[in-house]
Formats: sequence, structure tokens, C-alpha cells
Amino acid sequence: MKIFQCGNCGHPLFFENTFCENCNHTVGYNDIQLIMNTFDQSQDAQLYADRDNKHYRFCKNKEHDVCNWLIEAESPNDYCTACSLNRTIPNLSNKTNHEKWLKLETAKHRLIYQLQRFGLDIPSKMASDNGLCFDFLAKQEGVNVMTGHSNGVITILLSEADSVLREQMRREMSEPYRTLIGHFRHEVGHYFWDRLIATNPQTLERFRALFGDERMDYASAMQLYYDTGGNQQWSDYFISKYATSHPWEDWAESWAHYLHIMDVTETAYYFGLKVAPIKGFSGMEGHVRYDPYDTKDFNAVIEECIPLLFAANAINRSMGIPDVYPFVINQAVLSKMKFIHEILV
Repeated sequence: MKIFQCGNCGHPLFFENTFCENCNHTVGYNDIQLIMNTFDQSQDAQLYADRDNKHYRFCKNKEHDVCNWLIEAESPNDYCTACSLNRTIPNLSNKTNHEKWLKLETAKHRLIYQLQRFGLDIPSKMASDNGLCFDFLAKQEGVNVMTGHSNGVITILLSEADSVLREQMRREMSEPYRTLIGHFRHEVGHYFWDRLIATNPQTLERFRALFGDERMDYASAMQLYYDTGGNQQWSDYFISKYATSHPWEDWAESWAHYLHIMDVTETAYYFGLKVAPIKGFSGMEGHVRYDPYDTKDFNAVIEECIPLLFAANAINRSMGIPDVYPFVINQAVLSKMKFIHEILV
């Protein structure tokens, strides 16, 4: 993600900030201009942006401290682009649910930021049958509710926001990685398969050449995966073992990891990060000189990003912390990511 700045003093801001820690001006995210707008509420309770003097108001979910996105004052909407996609939110009468919802919203808002960077259309399912929406649900006794996607509805279990329970699930399923942003990126990949692949015969043909024939029975394929533990030779052709279960899951896994790579590379670009090991380590230099959303050359993106991820993993290991990115991008996966990049950029 890019670095944001206070419009008043130029101090760097995190994406989730609601005030500048340097000058104390109120700040909010403007998803039309992809900037943080800044407001001096010590002078005026109204939100007139320092940069353009336009009048804004916060998304209604600001009152729950789970959103800092702005809406133009004359807009008829109460909710921002990201929050308008919520169909079901947790029961807030349970106080423990608020903290979990905040974590879900943080990951979801970052997802929507990234989808907007690609210029993707994100209609709400409450307004369009082809739209997208989110259900944040708690497990209920006797009810089979799972994290997943179905016809534009992305369900995320509230328990995924509990780091202890999420780690237990990761270990039980022998996963090297399990995060909220990973869930969001994976599940939205299913939604965009329907929008970007299924509706285009030529693109669908290319998809099948790379990922396989999605017309194989999904339920049977998934049952076989869980019965056998998946393809044990997966690492030469897939990004994860789960990707071997069905071409749709291979797509969603590859899509999620592609979004990981793009976000990491964008962050590295805005921070000017550079890896230049001492002599004798050829091929380990990395210096992102461009915004990855502005280049069609995904080979260049991956060549600059991989050394940075390797260095980040090495630093984490020095601290006894798990790898930031515990995956290997083989040539087959790279071809799949390049395919996704061609579609999006």
C-alpha cells in the first residue's frame, strides 16, 4: 500500500488513521482520489478538506470506530464504498464481537483499496444481482456456516478474527499461512472468476490451459481432496496444496497470492526499499523503481519483489518469527500470475 500524508503538515499516515499524530488534524480516506483528506476541526466542526476545501462527512460506521472513509457531503449514501458492501455485521450487543469486527473491516477495507487500484467495478449485491456483499457470521450450534463464496456473497466467520483460534485452524489444516487478508483475497477471487473469466470464451480457454477444466464436479473433487490429503507433488505446479483440489481453488489461491505480491511491491515502491546483498550473491538484488499497478511487465514485478521477500523472511527468522511469505513461486505459478496480471493491468 502507498504511504499517505497529512494534507496540513505532510506527516506520514497509516491507512487506518483518523487523526494526524503530528498536528492533530482529523483525517479520513478519500477513495475517489486515493488520498487522505485532512480537516482542522479545531476551527470548524464541519469537514472541509484542507487541500480542496470540499465538504465531506464520514461513513456512518465511523460511529462504531471501524471505518475512516469519507463521503462527499451531498451524497445520498450513509455508508462508504467499502461498508456499503456489508450485508450482515456481527451482533454488537456482544462486546467481544466489536474487536473482531474491527479486524474484519481493516482487512476488508484494504482489499477494497486494492480492487479500486485495479479499476475493478465493485457493485453492491444489495443493488445488483451481479454484485458483491459480505456476511460476517458467528458459528451457531446446529448450523453449518463456513468461510467461503457463493454467487457474490462472501462469508467470513467471526472466529477468523481470533488470532488464537485462527492459529489452531492453521495447524489443524497444516497450512503455512492463514490471515484475514488472505481469506478476503482468496474469496473475492472466486467472485471475479465469475465476472472476468466465465463470461469471456477466449479468456476461459486460456484459463483451462493453465488451471485445468473447471467443469469437473466440484463437490466430488473437494471430497477426494479431503479424503486423500491432496496431491503430494503439488509444489512443482501449484502455490499451495489446497490449490490442487479443483481449478477454481487453484485460481482463487493464485489470485490471492498475486494480490499479496502486488501489495508488497507497491509498499516497497513507496518506501523506496532496496535489497543489495554483499558481493557473491548474484540474483538477490531488488529495488522497486515503479508502482506495480502502472506496469504491464509482471516479470519485472516478481524479479524485484522476490529478493525483498527473501530479506524480510531472513529478518523474521533472526527474531524467531515465522516467515512473512512462506511460499515458493515456481514457473507454473508464475505463468498463472502473469495471466491474472494481463487481465487486470
